[in-house]
Amino acid sequence: MNDRSDRMTTPWGEHVPARFPEDPRDRLRAWDASDEYLLGHLAEQDVPLSGTVVVVGDRWGALVTALAAHRPVQITDSYLTREATRANLERAGAEPGSVRLLTTQDPPPDRVDVLLVRVPKSLALLEDQLLRLAPALHEGTVVVGTGMVKEIHTSTLRLFERIVGPTRTSLAEKKARLIFATPDPALKRPDNPWPLTYRLPDDVGPLSGRPVVNHAGVFCADRLDIGTRFFLRHLPDAGGARRVVDLGCGNGVVGTAVALADPAAEVLFTDESFQAVASAEATYQANGAAERAEFRVGDGLAGVPDDSVDLVLNNPPFHSHQATTDATAWRMFTGARRVLRPGGELWVVGNRHLGYHVKLRRLFGNSHLVASDRKFVVLKAVKK
Repeated sequence: MNDRSDRMTTPWGEHVPARFPEDPRDRLRAWDASDEYLLGHLAEQDVPLSGTVVVVGDRWGALVTALAAHRPVQITDSYLTREATRANLERAGAEPGSVRLLTTQDPPPDRVDVLLVRVPKSLALLEDQLLRLAPALHEGTVVVGTGMVKEIHTSTLRLFERIVGPTRTSLAEKKARLIFATPDPALKRPDNPWPLTYRLPDDVGPLSGRPVVNHAGVFCADRLDIGTRFFLRHLPDAGGARRVVDLGCGNGVVGTAVALADPAAEVLFTDESFQAVASAEATYQANGAAERAEFRVGDGLAGVPDDSVDLVLNNPPFHSHQATTDATAWRMFTGARRVLRPGGELWVVGNRHLGYHVKLRRLFGNSHLVASDRKFVVLKAVKK
């Protein structure tokens, strides 16, 4: 971490932020040009960073680490971001407690004097957060968004216009852009549509026609994604499985389907997204499943004892924000092998082209094709 390329130079000093969990082989940085552009703008325009400074969507804590002296509030949907922030603040020597860490499920501050928004990949999550924060804005609130050019669309700007007030953008710099919005106290804002509830189609097993609850930002929040739909049609018979994990649970439909099919199963729903786990718990409760479930926000299977699980069900992501990577899937598979009992099974759904069977064979020594179509495969690996 001593190379200059690993150092983020800001008007408030140099920092060496890292992602979480740290991996020396990972060459993806914990910040990008949009973070630098925003911090540079705040200093060049002498934006008063007084009162309550709120940072939304700070991906790995780089922004609040740089601004720690101004005692900002961070709001994040990501457990990994929160842990990265803690580590980065400690690495930077920030005063303990200098940054207030909130999740997207926590009540936001009552008053916001400076609102800095790292534009998320999910427009729904941006909508939800702006609507939740809007009552705390006032005429003097400084609102600045930031993102890479490819992340900021006309729909993004319209959202700021509709919820905050008049909005304009900066010129692009290093493929990054800033968004400036002026709060309009007279603006009539729409009601927050999140969380959203819809019913599943009639061809997905135990959950056919049943309700699903989605908080903003959950993958495919307004409909059932085709990969999960395929998975639901080919789930294993969990009969006899005492402990089941819905790993990377999203809105919890997979684990809920297992719980409805086998009320004796104990299901652990886990995801690194606070919005996802809240959705999974709401979906589970909406379907009246037996009270034999645990809902945990965390880093994959961290904290789950070795050899304690009979069945792991997984639809792994292959993106980390805008970057395509198999690192998350690899860590999920490795964690699954650790927590499964001998004879326990990992069931995975994924796009055919991702080649998960190769990773499973390397880890488990076996990989079995359960089902396939033109786009997806369902694979099973058994712990020997």
